Amino acid sequence: MRIVIVGGVAAGMSAASRARRFNPDAEIVVFERGEQISYGACGLPYVIGGEVEAFDRLIARTPEQMRARGIGVRLRHEVTGVDAGAATITVTDHASGRSSTEAYDRLLIATGVSPIRPDWAVTPLGGVHVLRDIPDGEALDASVRGAKRACIVGGGYIGLELAEALRARGLSVVLLEKGPEVAGRTLDLGYQRRVRAELERHGVDVRCGVTVQGLTGKDRVSGVQTDRGLVRADLVVVAVGVKPNVALAKAAGARLGRTGAVAVNARQETSVSGVFSAGDNTESVHRVTRRRVHIPLGLPANRMGRIAGVNMAGGEARFPGVVGTGIFKTFDLGVARTGLTQAEADALELKAVSVDVSSTDHAGYHRTSRPIHVRLTAEKGTGRLLGAQLVGENHLSVKRVDVVAALLGERATAQDLFDADLAYAPPFSGVWDVLLVAADRLHRLV
Repeated sequence: MRIVIVGGVAAGMSAASRARRFNPDAEIVVFERGEQISYGACGLPYVIGGEVEAFDRLIARTPEQMRARGIGVRLRHEVTGVDAGAATITVTDHASGRSSTEAYDRLLIATGVSPIRPDWAVTPLGGVHVLRDIPDGEALDASVRGAKRACIVGGGYIGLELAEALRARGLSVVLLEKGPEVAGRTLDLGYQRRVRAELERHGVDVRCGVTVQGLTGKDRVSGVQTDRGLVRADLVVVAVGVKPNVALAKAAGARLGRTGAVAVNARQETSVSGVFSAGDNTESVHRVTRRRVHIPLGLPANRMGRIAGVNMAGGEARFPGVVGTGIFKTFDLGVARTGLTQAEADALELKAVSVDVSSTDHAGYHRTSRPIHVRLTAEKGTGRLLGAQLVGENHLSVKRVDVVAALLGERATAQDLFDADLAYAPPFSGVWDVLLVAADRLHRLV
C-alpha cells in the first residue's frame, strides 16, 4: 500500500506517524512545499515577543527523524494536481523545477489554511506582513528590528497575541479592528471589553469600527489609510482571518461544505474514494449544535490527522467533532472560550440563558489570588450546557475551560457541572470553585 500525504505540518505528520504505527509495511510519502515540517505555528508570536528563544524551538520533528521511522519526506515539493480517476498526483520539485507524476493507493490532503490578504495588502512595500508559518515569522522578526511604529489590522487571536509581542519589543502599537470590538468572534460583548481594556492598559492604541482603505509608502510602508484618517506605521501586520486551502481537493473532485472547507465523514474520508482530508482545510461537526463548522485550531488538526492515518492504514477510527475550545493570553490576561457564546446561541435561535460570576481564581484570602470572570451558557428548559467564557488576571487560571469543554462533549447539564468533584486547596481555588458557583446559579435559571 502506498499512502501519499500532501502537507507536512500538524495533520499531515500526525497522519503519517499514525499510519506507520498501524501498518508497518505501507510505503508512506509526505510532500511539503515549504522547508520545515511538524512545527508549532501557534508559538510564532511568542518567538517574536521573546518568550521563545528561536524559531527552531517550534520544530517538533525533523525530516531526518521521520525518515528514520520509515516515512519519506520531500521538502520543497508542491503538489499541483490530482487525478483521482488514475489515482495519481502531479508534483513540482522547486529545487530542480521538474514536475513528475506519483501514484497513490490512499491520498491525504492536509493543505491547511492561508492568511486572507485584502486587495490593499497585496503590495510590494516592505514592512507588510502576515503570520502563518516560520518563514513569515522570520520575515516579521527582521522587520521588527528596524521599526518603531506598528499597526496590526485585525483583533482576533493573532492580532491580540502580536500586540503584546510587539510592545515587548519596544514598538508603539495601533490595533485596528473593523468590528465594534476586539475578539468579536470569540467572546460576548462584556468580555470583549475586558480584553480591550487590558490592551489599552499596556499602551496599545485600540481603534474599533475602522475600515482600512490602503497603504502609503515608497519602498517601505509608512502608513495605513483608513476611513478615519492616516495611521503612521513602518510595520504592518495583516491578521484579518484565514481561508482553507481547497484547490487540490476541488481538483480531486471532492465536495466542499457550506463552510467552504473540505467536507468529510467521521473517518476523514472525502466524497472521492481513496481520498482523505484532515486539518485546517477541513470542516468538522460541532458537538453542541451538530452543525458543520470550520474551526482551524491546533488540537483538532492533529486529532483529525491521527484519525485519517489510522483509516488510511487499514484501521478503524472516527473523529468525534469539536466544541470550539480556544484560549489565548494578552499581557497579564488569560482568555478562553468553549462551545457557544450567548450571541452565537441567539443567532442559532436556541433558547439560551447565561450567568456571569466574578470571583478569585483561588481562595480569596491567599496572597496570590487574582480576579477571574466566568460566563456560563445553557439551554433553557433542558439545562444542557452550551458554552463558557473565562477571563482571568492570572492567565493560567482560565485553563478551567477544559472542565466545561469535556462536559460539552458529553452533552452534560449545568447540574452535572455543579456536581463535579473538583480539586480544592487554597493555592488553586476556593472551596466552591468559580465554575461551581456559576453552574449553581445557572441551574436555578434553566
